[in-house]
Parts: sequence; C-alpha cells; structure tokens
Amino acid sequence: MPHEHNSGPPAARKDALPQVKNIIAVGAGKGGVGKSTLALNLAVGLQRDGASVGLMDGDIYGPSMPTLLGIKGIAPNVRGNRILPFFVHGIHAITIGALVEPEKPLIWRGPMAHGAFKQLLIDNTEWPALDYMIVDLPPGTGDVPLTLCQLLPLTGAVVVATPQQVALDDAVRAVRMFQQLEAPILGMIENMSYFVGPDGKEYDIFGRGGTEQAAQRLGLAYLGAVPMFTELRVNSDAGKPTANFEGDPRLRDALQNVVRNLAGEVSKRNLRPAAPELTIT
Repeated sequence: MPHEHNSGPPAARKDALPQVKNIIAVGAGKGGVGKSTLALNLAVGLQRDGASVGLMDGDIYGPSMPTLLGIKGIAPNVRGNRILPFFVHGIHAITIGALVEPEKPLIWRGPMAHGAFKQLLIDNTEWPALDYMIVDLPPGTGDVPLTLCQLLPLTGAVVVATPQQVALDDAVRAVRMFQQLEAPILGMIENMSYFVGPDGKEYDIFGRGGTEQAAQRLGLAYLGAVPMFTELRVNSDAGKPTANFEGDPRLRDALQNVVRNLAGEVSKRNLRPAAPELTIT
C-alpha cells in the first residue's frame, strides 16, 4: 500500500522567488508526450508576446533542455557561488543538464532529487525579475512534483497529454496528483494531436480530441492542440525554438493559441480574491 500523508502538503513558501510573478509547472503523466518541447515553446511564446520569462528544467532524470535550447556542452556563467541562467531565445533558462557530464546517467534517490531541485531552482541560481517562470517537471507523480509544490507558491500547473487512451489515463493521474497537492490546474494541452503530412493533409494518428474530452470530464480548461509537424521536430533537435513561430503558419498559430489561452487562465487565476489567512494565537 502506498504511504498516505494525513497532514496534507506543507504550505508553499510565499517568500520563495519573490521576483517572479507567476510560477507555472508543466507536467505529464508519462514520458514521451513532448512535455519539455511544449514547456520551452510556452516560454518562448510568452516572451514573444512581451513578457519576461524564465525556464527551469526540473526534469532531473532526463534533461533534454540542453538540446532543445541549443546550449549542449556550454557551461553557465557563475557569479560568486550563484549560477547565472543562460539568456537564449529571449528567455532566461537553467538546466541541470548543463551542470553534469553529457550522457552521464542521473541516478537520484528521493532526498537527493529534492536537494538538487531546491538548490538549482532557489538557492544557487540568480533569477532576474520575471513575469513567468515555466518549470519543466519529470514525467509521472514522484518526488520532484511533490517538492515543487512544497517549495513554491505555484500559480498553477499545466498537464500535457497525447490523445490516445493509455496516455490520457496517465495524464488524469498527473491531474489528480496536482489536485491532491492543492496546486491549481491551469489546463490541459493535447500534443501530437494530429500529423500534417508533406501533402498538407491532416492525419489523426492517435485519435485527435481525446485530451479535450478528458479536460471537459475533469472540469478543467482545455488550452489547445499542437499537431505533429516535421518542422517542430527539426527545430527542436537544432535548438531553434523561435523558428517554430516564424515558419509554417499552422504550427505558429497552434502554439500561439496555446500560449494565449494559458496567459488568459493565469490572468483569471490572478483576478480571483485570495483566501483569507487565519492567524491563531
């Protein structure tokens, strides 16, 4: 039987990263659904719409951001004992992949993962003032999402899924995890929604629309769909995310739609009155 925490999650530290207005976790129930790719494109899209944005690669088991950002093999600058985030593609980014040897397996026990995440996110990185920080989580429902929700005053979480049922089952588990940790869910995104062939035709390989149906069933916002484009894969492998917003207009429009729906959900969340805090003496 899994161990139950009867006391609930500890309160998030409201003083953590006070220079960041909105902290958004991007999670997924399973690996391989394009969570890191979407986290990066959300960050770039928000920046292109005029926001100052940071990206924290919290996927400490398989950091793909060095490739996606085009910074493979480049060490970050350090000031004293503080790491300065990379400034690439208009965003401030940090990844544990830039601090370890390439191709070295990252094998963590729970407390090590917790410590590494806390040090990289809060203690040792000099983040500037930001409108948004996007945090790319490892897939699944393990220690790192739990740590994030304990450490930070999250604005909310985004869950990425692909349309087929086996992926949606895992995505629903990720949603339930965030809800159990009392992290607001900003919405769900359907990645690999359909494939656009060289002939320009659309093919529903995985059963387009499944994530939207799941979001409706769960009472969550549906932030939109991102299709499978060869161009998206090529740009990601080349570390050129801005090219996704400058090439095929269908890809650009799909990404901008998701970005703007997310910004809208954040605005709605920030307009809600905060719950009163009880001080018991």
